[in-house]
This record gives sequence, C-alpha cells and structure tokens, in this order.
Amino acid sequence: MKNNDTGDGISMDNAGWSFDDIKPSEFETHIKRSVPFYEEGHDLIAKVSDFFLPDDAIVYDLGTTTGSGVRKILTRHPDKNFSIVGLDLIPAMIEHASAITADERASFHCASVLDYDYQKSNLFISYYTLQFIHPSVRIDLLKKIYESLHWGGALLLFEKVRAPDARFQDYMGQIYTEFKLENSFTSEQIINKERSLKGNLEPFSENGNMILLKEAGFSDIMTIYKWVNFQGWLVIK
Repeated sequence: MKNNDTGDGISMDNAGWSFDDIKPSEFETHIKRSVPFYEEGHDLIAKVSDFFLPDDAIVYDLGTTTGSGVRKILTRHPDKNFSIVGLDLIPAMIEHASAITADERASFHCASVLDYDYQKSNLFISYYTLQFIHPSVRIDLLKKIYESLHWGGALLLFEKVRAPDARFQDYMGQIYTEFKLENSFTSEQIINKERSLKGNLEPFSENGNMILLKEAGFSDIMTIYKWVNFQGWLVIK
C-alpha cells in the first residue's frame, strides 16, 4: 500500500488534494507549517481593514476555512459596527468556524464564492483561495467582486505565485522546499503534497494576476506582502 502521507495526519492521493478530507484541527497545524508567515498575513489584513470599515460595513472572507482571519479582524475592532461573512465549500470547516467564533457580527455559510449573492460591500478577502479556483472562471469571480464593492472599497488578495521565468521558478521552488524541510516536513511528505496538488492548485505569476485584476476593472493595485513565491495585494475600487 502506497504511503500518501503529506504531514499532520493528512493523506492524499496523486492529483487528489481535497479539503473535504482534512479535519479543521489538522488544517490549522498543516497550513501554519506550509505557508510562510501565515498568521502574520492575517495580522496584516486585520491592520489594513482599519481603512475599510465604516459604520455598517460588510466584509466577505472567501475560503474562510476555520475562520481564523475573521476572528483576527473582529478582535482588532471590538467596538466597531460591521458584519463579516465567511464563505467556504467544506461543511466541517464552516461548522468549526461557527462553533468557535462567538462574536455576533460574524456569520459563516457553506457556499460557493462563485455563486453567492453578495450584498454591496466594503471589503473582500481572498487569502490563498483564488489559486484553487479553476483558471477559466477566476475572472468571473473577480468581476463579481468588483461589481459588489462600494467605490473606494477593497480586495485583499493573497496568492502563491509562479516566477516570471524557469530559472527564477527553479530558485524559488528550491527555497520553498527548504522552508518546508525547516518546518519538519520529510522529503517524502513534500513530494506527496506536490503530487496531490496536481490539477487542484494552479498559481498564476504576478503578471498573470495583474492581468486578471485589470480585466475585472481594478486599476489601483499595490503589493503589500512578498515572500519568495507568496504575494499579497491591496486592490482598491
């Protein structure tokens, strides 16, 4: 029997990565070891939210998983009057997020971010979510976000990115592998994870993401985070 261990009690087949098969507790442990500055990225998003939370603001967190990013924003703004909606396709994630988030300003829904009926809003957050959406419909989601934002509202988009050419991609890939080894993943677990993500995780380059954002209607775009092949943008309508 083949060993498909990807670490933290998670086992995935070749080209078979699925969040359905991950317990929320396993996800939290795994993602913090897999994504550089995962918690710090949430902290940065919470700080940037200061500028986009007028009274009665509406915020959407796309691919909310366990709701950790939602709770960061709620904690930073304990007295502000706004609502934040976390969306995810995985029922176990939504149940977990709802169970551990007591703040009545937050709600969590098991729904597709592509099909959800958004209200006019002030802030969208996509924290390593777009990369798991099929490339053929990413522009549809970004256009929907653009149309749903108030003028002056923002999208905070964080993505794993491909390098601009093969040489840089080789360098960055090796550095990222060292990061995972330093976080106690075995070589076999790293290979199994890469195999499982085939056809499921499809990062674009920085330029590819810029083309999509501009085609969706956005023009005011600034990089606010960068670590090797991970990048975050503040995008304002």
